[in-house]
Amino acid sequence: MTPEGLTKEGYKIQFGTNHMGPALFTQLLLPALKHTATINSEVRVIFLSSNLSHSAPKNTYQLRDLKTTMPNIATRHRYSISKVANIHYAAAFAERHRELKCISVHPGIVLTNLTGPLLDSYPGLIRKGIELGLKATPITVDKGALNQLWAATSAEARTSVFYYPVGMASKGSKLSENEEQREKL
Repeated sequence: MTPEGLTKEGYKIQFGTNHMGPALFTQLLLPALKHTATINSEVRVIFLSSNLSHSAPKNTYQLRDLKTTMPNIATRHRYSISKVANIHYAAAFAERHRELKCISVHPGIVLTNLTGPLLDSYPGLIRKGIELGLKATPITVDKGALNQLWAATSAEARTSVFYYPVGMASKGSKLSENEEQREKL
């Protein structure tokens, strides 16, 4: 997945890369997004998440943990924390900026250089099952982009919804629906 380490601000590098960076970038673009919304009502912000948000620990936003390398937390759980954060952030952003359409998407299990290390964090039988599924229905990087493209262009895409590929609305995990955790973020 990502190398061990912390961002310059002291956050786990995976959380910083997958969540804090895109969230900050979106905040920096907010004036331009809001201005554009006055001209064109179809301004969209797409947040890349993952179905692995289901495996995020219930106490996801423990600041003391996010400001460490989380050495005692499995790779998939560290990854999932950043991805559930993107779902929470998209929903909170949509609530606060109703003039913008904010959507979070799962690209599918895409075969990238991240897939192997992520699989390695699963115990044997579970890993083998996932590997068999990937071999049966591999998703290329090109196909992995389809859900993001759909969310960015489809008239059917709704704000504050988490979509599985391609364009399938999902409730997400119980944690991703947890408003208390969302506000904690």
